[in-house]
Amino acid sequence: MDVFQYTVIIIGGILAGIINTLAGNGSAITLTILSEMMGLPGNIANATNRIGIVGQSFTSFVVFQRKGLVDFSRTRHYLILMILGSLGGVWLALIISNEAFIEVFRFLMVFMLIVILIKPERWLRETDIHHKPSLWISIPVALLIGFYGGFIQMGMGIFFLIIMVLGAKFSIADANILKIAGVGIYTFIALTIFAFMGIVDWEAGIIIAIAQTIGGYLGAIFASNHPNANKWAHRLLITMVIISIIQLFDLTKWIFI
Repeated sequence: MDVFQYTVIIIGGILAGIINTLAGNGSAITLTILSEMMGLPGNIANATNRIGIVGQSFTSFVVFQRKGLVDFSRTRHYLILMILGSLGGVWLALIISNEAFIEVFRFLMVFMLIVILIKPERWLRETDIHHKPSLWISIPVALLIGFYGGFIQMGMGIFFLIIMVLGAKFSIADANILKIAGVGIYTFIALTIFAFMGIVDWEAGIIIAIAQTIGGYLGAIFASNHPNANKWAHRLLITMVIISIIQLFDLTKWIFI
């Protein structure tokens, strides 16, 4: 790799770490770098991408814990269910290509943008500690979101925030902390399995992981110290969904025509 490629990888990794910590879908950046710039096949890029996610998740979680913002008394069952669901997703990722799923995923992103834009005040509230979601809904949803994250990861953060903020009545800040913990745990498990199967490119993954870890740290510092972190996280969430839609539908050729 030349200096330009290293520069793009480092900048892209830092941005992805910040985006994943505050909102979600930073994997759209890192997967593009791994597959398009570094030329990795889809399944290897998907597996290698997990190295950076583990690094940024661990760093972000440590920052939040030191700030006294971590409390799993009400959310422990979500973590367990996500981890269990992710095992099925990892198994699926080992036997089929995730590229075919992109056709469905892009329409889901349009739906998510509509959901995020309707009544934006819902994203700026504090956590409702008295709200108790139905177990008939929360159990299968937690399993499914873990399954999806184990399978492809891209966009998982956005799915998770929509469910936890709009469904479980969490603030976006509290939902992000839970997301980081859950994603970090099941991604470590997924990475271990992918490494055992020999489909991880460690050289490429470690380079981008270092940058993502720096980004995760910066994002966590901002989220834990900035009084308007919820508002900025919501704005970043909207921005990332719009960028994803442009990329998935290849709208750049219409924008720059």
